[in-house]
Amino acid sequence: MGGGAAIALLALGLVLSFKASGVVNLAHGALGMYVAYVFFELRNFETDPAGKPGGDLVLPILGLPARVHLVDRPTVFTALLVTFVVAAALGAGVYGLVFRPLRNAPPLARVVASLGLFLYLSAVAKLRFVGETGQGAAAIQPEFPLPSGAVRIGDAVVPTSNFVIAVVALASTVALVCVYRFTRFGLATRAAAENEKGALLTGLSPDRLGYLNWILATTLAGMAVILIATDTHGIDPTTTSLAVVPALGAALLGGLSSFGATAAAGLAIGMSQSTLTTFQSNNQSWLPDWLSGGALAGALPVVVILIAISLQGSTLPTRATLLDRRLPRAPEPKHPVLACCAVATVAAVGLLTLDAQWRLAIIVSTIATVIALSTVVVTGFVGQISLAQNAFAGLAAFTTAKLATTYDIAFPIAPILGIAAAVVVGVVTGIPAVRVRGLTLAVATIGIAVAVENLVFNSPALLGISHIPRPELFGIDLGLRDVGDKNFRPAFGLFALALVTASAIIVANLRRSATGMRWLAVRSNERAAAAAGINVASMKASAFATSAFLAGVGGVLLAYELSSLSTDNFSIIAALASVALVYLGGIASIGGALFAGILATGGVLTKLNGGAAGGASQYQFAVSGLVLIIVAIFSPDGITGAASSAMRRVVDKVRSR
Repeated sequence: MGGGAAIALLALGLVLSFKASGVVNLAHGALGMYVAYVFFELRNFETDPAGKPGGDLVLPILGLPARVHLVDRPTVFTALLVTFVVAAALGAGVYGLVFRPLRNAPPLARVVASLGLFLYLSAVAKLRFVGETGQGAAAIQPEFPLPSGAVRIGDAVVPTSNFVIAVVALASTVALVCVYRFTRFGLATRAAAENEKGALLTGLSPDRLGYLNWILATTLAGMAVILIATDTHGIDPTTTSLAVVPALGAALLGGLSSFGATAAAGLAIGMSQSTLTTFQSNNQSWLPDWLSGGALAGALPVVVILIAISLQGSTLPTRATLLDRRLPRAPEPKHPVLACCAVATVAAVGLLTLDAQWRLAIIVSTIATVIALSTVVVTGFVGQISLAQNAFAGLAAFTTAKLATTYDIAFPIAPILGIAAAVVVGVVTGIPAVRVRGLTLAVATIGIAVAVENLVFNSPALLGISHIPRPELFGIDLGLRDVGDKNFRPAFGLFALALVTASAIIVANLRRSATGMRWLAVRSNERAAAAAGINVASMKASAFATSAFLAGVGGVLLAYELSSLSTDNFSIIAALASVALVYLGGIASIGGALFAGILATGGVLTKLNGGAAGGASQYQFAVSGLVLIIVAIFSPDGITGAASSAMRRVVDKVRSR
C-alpha cells in the first residue's frame, strides 16, 4: 500500500505536467529523485557515521559550487521547507528553460528533451551524492519521521507508515480534484490546455499557468520519492528515476486527465507489484529457474501500459489530430556506396596501422553506428519513437552467447539465430505502434525495454556468460582478443566494419526505394498515406523488423566484443543515451548514425579526448543530456543537419554572387 501510494503521487505529478504543457515527462522520476536527495542530504547528520553536521544544499548545475552550507543540524521542518523551495525552483526552471520553448515542437523533440533531462539529473545525482566515480550504492540511508508500529490485519502485519503514505496520496488526490474542478486556477488550466489561443483572448496567461502546474508537479514528485525512499530505506539515482515507469502506467490508465482514476490505478499497480513479489518468493520451487527475483513485479507496469494504450488508441489518427509542424529532415543519400566505402577505407587504415587502444575505439564506434542505424530507420524514417533498440541488441547478444556457450552452436549459426530472436521481438514490439504514436509509443517502448531488462537480462540463466567461442569463418579467426599489442585484433574490426558498411548501404538504398518513400509518407501523415493506398500497419511492422535486425547485428558484434555480458551493457540508461546520441547527430540521416557512433562511450571521440577506449567519462552522461536538450530546442535536425544547412546557405550565397 505504501509503494502504491507513492506511485499514485508520482502519477498525479505526471498528469499535472501533461495538463500544463502536453508533455509526458519521462524525467519526472528523476526530478523527484533529485528533490529527495536534497532533503536527505540536509538531514544527513542523523545517519552519517562520521556525524557530519548536515545542512548542505547540493546544487544541480555543473560549473557552480557543488554544495552551499545553509544551517547546522536542520530540523525536519526546516529541511522540508528548503526542499520544497528547491522543488519549486527546479520545476519552474525546467518548464521555463526546457519545455516552454518546446510548446509547439513535434512530440519527438519533447521526448528527446525529457530524455536529456533524465540523463542529466541521473548523472549529476551520481556525481553529487553517490561519489565522483558515480559507482556503488547511495551513501544516504534516509530516515523520515513517519510513525513506527504496525497494524495486524488477519495474518498480515502492515506498518502504520504505509497507512500514512496512503492518506497523503488520497488527500493530495482530493485536493487536486477540488482545485481543478472548482477554482479559477483549475478551470483556467483546463481551458488553456484545450485552447491556448482562446485562453489568451480571455486574458489568461498560459505561461503563468504552466509555471504553477510544473511547480506543483515537481513538488509532488519530490514528496513521492521521499516517501518511497523512506519505505525502502534507500535511494539510487538510476533505479529511483525509473519509478516513473509504473507511474506512467497509472497516468495512462487515468487518461492523463483524471486525478481520481490515476490515483486508484497507482494504488492498484503498487499493491499488485507487492503481491507478485511475495508470490514469486513463496513459489520459487515450481516457477521457472530463469525467472529473476522481482521479474514479475517489474513486468506488471508494462502490461498495464500496453493494455491502456491499446484500448485508447486507434489505427489511424483522427482528423482533429495536430500534425507535426516540423519534422527532422531525411535527406536522400547521394552516392551512398562511394561515401560508405570511403569512410570504411579510412577506418580500415586505422585498424591496420594504429595501436591496440585506437583499434578498440574504432571497433566500439563501428558497433554503435550499427545500433544507431536501427534508430534512424524506425524513428527518423517512420516517425515511431522507439526507446527499445538497446533491448533488441541485448536480446541478440544474450541469445548468441547462450547458444554458443551452452549448446555449442557454431558461428555463424548462433549469431543468425540471435538476430532472428531480435527481429521477432521487434515485430511484436511494433504491434502497439499500429494503434498509438508519438509520446504514447515512446512510453510503451520504454516500458518494454524495462520489462526485457527484468525478464531476460537479469535472468540467472543468462548472467555471467563469458568466454564466448571465437568466431571463425572459412578457417579465418575473427576473434577480438589476443595478448599484448596484438589485442583487439584488426580481423574482428574489419569484420565489424564490413557489416556496418553493408548495413549503411542497405539503409541508404531503403531510403531511396519505394519502401522508403512509403515510410516517409506514413511519418508525414498517416491518414493521407492510407488514403493513397499505403498499408500503414505493414509499413510500421516492416520498419520495426528492419530496425530490430540492425540492432540485432550490433548486439551480436557486442557479444563477441565484450569479455562477458551483463545487464549494465544494455541498461535503460544506456538505451536512452544511445537515442540521445543519434538525435544529436541527426536522427533521420545516415551521417547522424555515423556521428552517434563517433560520440559513443569509449569510441573515437573518447579516445581523442584522452579517455580510455571502451570507457566512459564521469561527466559524459551529464554533458550528453545537457547538449541533447539544447539540440532539441534549437536544432531538431541534429548537428549534421545544421552543418548541412549551413553548407547549403554558403553555396547559395556564393552562387548568387
